[in-house]
Amino acid sequence: MICKQKITPFLWFDTQAEEAARFYVSVFGDAAIKRVVRYPTEASGKQEGSVMTVAFELEGQPFTALNGGPAFRFNEAVSLVVHCETQAEVDWFWEQLSAGGKEKPCGWLEDRYGVSWQIVPDALLELIEDPEPGKAKRAMQAMFQMKKIDIAALQRAAGGERAD
Repeated sequence: MICKQKITPFLWFDTQAEEAARFYVSVFGDAAIKRVVRYPTEASGKQEGSVMTVAFELEGQPFTALNGGPAFRFNEAVSLVVHCETQAEVDWFWEQLSAGGKEKPCGWLEDRYGVSWQIVPDALLELIEDPEPGKAKRAMQAMFQMKKIDIAALQRAAGGERAD
């Protein structure tokens, strides 16, 4: 089956493409492994029958994961953003995706495979886009002090209260 999506993120892993895809599918509710393609021969430099690519979907967005070897590594120059409506969603995705990885400032994390994610509550975007400059500035300053975003603390800070 050929993908009809015009643009599909393609993630280069060393040897963990299938493991990572299965992990991501376990984190998101609307998610599935669509196809696993194996290296046909050892001529490719990989063991015959080992996983070459994994096509998977998260929330309707297709991805492809490749076992391409150690030549390239992920970095924060490209990240995946998870938009969240509630603090419970923020907490869930933060806990799941940061497990075995690294928490970073301002709602960013690096998962156990080195992929960067931003866990962004809708409330954050609403606050930093507020037409009142002081409110937006206070929300932004509070966000700079956080790793995982705390919606209530952002709202307090935007209203002029201390964020902590």
